[in-house]
Amino acid sequence: METIFIPHLLKSPDRQRVIIIDNFIPGLETLTPVRGTLLVRHGGNFLEVSVKAETIVTLTCDRCLQQYNHRLQLNTSELIWLDKNKDYDSSYPLEREIAYEDLSETLDPNGDFDPQMWLYEQLCLTLPPRQLCGANCQPPDFFLPENTAIDGRWASLESLKSQLSQSQN
Repeated sequence: METIFIPHLLKSPDRQRVIIIDNFIPGLETLTPVRGTLLVRHGGNFLEVSVKAETIVTLTCDRCLQQYNHRLQLNTSELIWLDKNKDYDSSYPLEREIAYEDLSETLDPNGDFDPQMWLYEQLCLTLPPRQLCGANCQPPDFFLPENTAIDGRWASLESLKSQLSQSQN
């Protein structure tokens, strides 16, 4: 996907560009290409970006550590403000106070918009934070067999455990 020079959108029909997506996104490992449609519309002082896309990724279950396939479906939109007065200097201190209304995405109205990077970010946000292969997933059985000798470093803990069990009886 090519970057979009924002002023060119003003000259496009309906001030928008529709991008058909059917490719792999660099940096995002997927089994299938990302397929869908991305729309970028210039609204004067903002860009309206919306996407409807899907792909399949291979994830590792947090509980049983098995790999499984997961369908990522993306149906979202975002307003990106165009602000020519915004200071884009990257020499800000690492810690600074930011007003709540400044917590929005802004771009230079004479700059570029990278739809591939925006799509990558949206797909990453769609990944489930807790990755479980199924509702009935069980953790692996890592218990020692009954007749296996216990490491001597755990003897104190084993002694405390037996004392606690005797005091509860």
